[in-house]
Amino acid sequence: MTDQSLPKGMIRATTHNGPHEGYMPGFGNDFETEALPDALPQGQNSPQKCNYGLYAEQLSGTAFTAPRGQNERTWCYRIRPSVKHTARFRKIEVTGWKTAPHVLPDVISLGQYRWDPVPMPGAGESYTWITGMRTVTTAGDVNTQVGMASHVYLVTASMVDEYFYSADSELLVVPQEGRLRFCTEMGIIDLEPKEIAILPRGLVYRVEVLEGPCRGFVCENYGQKFDLPNRGPIGANCLANPRDFKTPVAAFEDREVESRVVIKWCGQFHETFIGHSPLDVVAWHGNYCPVKYDLRTYSPVGALLFDHPDPSIFTVLTAPSGQEGTANIDFVLFRERWMVAENTFRPPWYHKNIMSELMGNIYGQYDAKPQGFQPGGLSLHNCMLPHGPDRDAFEGASNADLKPHLLDNTMSFMFETRFPQHLTEWAATEAPLQDEYLECWTTLEKKFDGKPGIK
Repeated sequence: MTDQSLPKGMIRATTHNGPHEGYMPGFGNDFETEALPDALPQGQNSPQKCNYGLYAEQLSGTAFTAPRGQNERTWCYRIRPSVKHTARFRKIEVTGWKTAPHVLPDVISLGQYRWDPVPMPGAGESYTWITGMRTVTTAGDVNTQVGMASHVYLVTASMVDEYFYSADSELLVVPQEGRLRFCTEMGIIDLEPKEIAILPRGLVYRVEVLEGPCRGFVCENYGQKFDLPNRGPIGANCLANPRDFKTPVAAFEDREVESRVVIKWCGQFHETFIGHSPLDVVAWHGNYCPVKYDLRTYSPVGALLFDHPDPSIFTVLTAPSGQEGTANIDFVLFRERWMVAENTFRPPWYHKNIMSELMGNIYGQYDAKPQGFQPGGLSLHNCMLPHGPDRDAFEGASNADLKPHLLDNTMSFMFETRFPQHLTEWAATEAPLQDEYLECWTTLEKKFDGKPGIK
């Protein structure tokens, strides 16, 4: 059926998911979906001839011999095979998007940093998903497929007959303002603040503005794919539940129009031109696919009696590394929740650790920094650099009446990695850096007097 809310000429599979029309629930499921009846072969992956004259093609997101529980691939049944979706490549410059290793000798990444929101573009400025990306930090090495990069995006214009894919990474997208549509090979994802999306490595898509201007954050993952964390003693429920993740149903375009395809490969950008839309997957089945998630469905777990647990208890997604229990990336969410711990300093405590923490504020006020950390803003505390509450937060929490308190109107997140995060030149010199950020700790007082008793 043709959905009038979709781009002209796009056909999407019908669903019976009630309020989740256009999506299939579950994380890591083996899905199957078709936009035309009987387009999906049954009982085998690669028949001698496919219905409708389609081509069978496999997209592999892991090595063929990856363990069964980690093996990810999707079979696509498309109008043209992907070899028809590229021609000769020409290298191009995309100045704002940087890739690790990216270590600049004149930029000091050692420090505690915080940025105001990046201003929205002015009148007459036009940015697409590609040209509006600004890299804040890089970590690791894309060539050895470890580490990450963090970005801020500003998007004011839709991509028209233009498509993109990254051969380097999967992208975790965290909107902060505006609404975007991702028209992908495997279906359509509409995304707004308080939601996130994961776009797999190698997936071709076009980004359109539904309501702009748009601003948000991106975590570019060079390593193993994001997965749900093991819950351990928490058990089978709470945190991010698999049923709340939504994967789009099949949708395709059959358009004969000159199209530009931009590819990111080993940190370099290339373009190629073809005579048709590459979004031509009529049916697919598998478990390597894009997905969206509503952060409002995240069920936090915390202290019910005393003390403050490690922030890892708020992990939404994790990308494993080769070292057990030490992630390539953790995506951590701090949202509304009840604070009930007795005889406890309730905000996050002072600490330094082996992980490097880049935080972003989606909306509201972060409890450890009640002043200065604005919605749309960012902060960076690199590995083994101390950080914690400012003086106002410390004094307030140390002297508060410890009644049950609803921490309301707050949603911030953290991209945490085992690798040092290196600032880009843009982050160090052009982004709205708060030069006075370090001063939030200068007024902390010495309270020690050598005498016993609580002060």
